[in-house]
Amino acid sequence: MRARAESLGQSLPPLLAEAEQLAATVILGDHGRRRAGMGDEFWQYRAAAPGDAATMIDWRRSARSDQHYVREREWQAAQTVMLWVDGAKSMNFSGARNRPPKADRARLLALALSVLLLRGGERVGLSGDQARPRSGRAQLLHLMNGLMQDEAEDYGAPQVSGLVSHGRAVFLSDFLGPIEDVETALGLASDRGVRGALVQVLDPAEEEFPFDGRTIFESMGGGLRHETLRASDLRARYLDRLAERKARLADLARASGWHYLCHHSGQGAQSALLWLFAALERGR
Repeated sequence: MRARAESLGQSLPPLLAEAEQLAATVILGDHGRRRAGMGDEFWQYRAAAPGDAATMIDWRRSARSDQHYVREREWQAAQTVMLWVDGAKSMNFSGARNRPPKADRARLLALALSVLLLRGGERVGLSGDQARPRSGRAQLLHLMNGLMQDEAEDYGAPQVSGLVSHGRAVFLSDFLGPIEDVETALGLASDRGVRGALVQVLDPAEEEFPFDGRTIFESMGGGLRHETLRASDLRARYLDRLAERKARLADLARASGWHYLCHHSGQGAQSALLWLFAALERGR
C-alpha cells in the first residue's frame, strides 16, 4: 500500500498538487450552495413565520416546544461555472527569474477555484470546448489537461463557446490585447444571462515599468518590437495607457454585471482565490 501511495504521489501533476494545497488554505465555512430550496437533504429547522403553509411545519419537532418549526431542505441546483484561461504567448512573461510567468498563476487560480467549486457540488468546465462541464473530483484532471494548452498568438481573446445560459464564467488573462475582443465576449455572455468575473493577471514589472536607458521591447511571440534609447521617457505614457485599460475593463465588467480584479503574479494567490469565490457567490 505504501508503494502504491508513493507511486500515486509521484504521478500527481505538480500544478494540481499546488492547486489542492492552495484550496486547502481557504476556510469557507458553509458553502454558498447551502440555502433553503428544492432538495432531498435536511438543512435546518427554523421558527415558523407568517405566510408559511401548514404543510411546511414539522409537527414532531414543534411538539417538543411551545413554538412551531419549519423543516427546511437544502437547495441542490448545482451551478455551472465555465473557465477561460488565456494561453497566448503574452502570458509567458515574467519580469524576474525567481517569479513564475503570468500563465502559471492564472492556471493555478483556475484550478484551485475548480477544487473549491467541485468540492461544493458544482459543475466546472473550460470554455472553447476544451473540457465539458462536469462535477466530481475526476473532472480536475480534464481541466488541468485543457489548461495546459498553449496558443500561438501574442495575445488571447476570451472564448465564449460552451458557456451555459444563466451560468457563471471566469476569464483570466493579462487582457493586453485588443479590448474589442473583451467587449464582444462580455456582450455575448450577457446575452446568454451569464455572469462572472474578469481577473487581470499582471507581472509587477508591467505595473512598475522599471526600465531606463537603451531598451528593446519585444512581444513574447516576436511579432512586435520597439527599441528606444531612453525608456524612462515612455514610463508616464505607458502607465497612463495601462490605467486606462484597467479602468475600461472595470467599466465593461460593471456594465455586464460582472466583477473585475487586477492581480499581480508577485502577490500571494490566496487573496485572489478568496475574491474569486466570493465574486461568483455575489453573482448568483
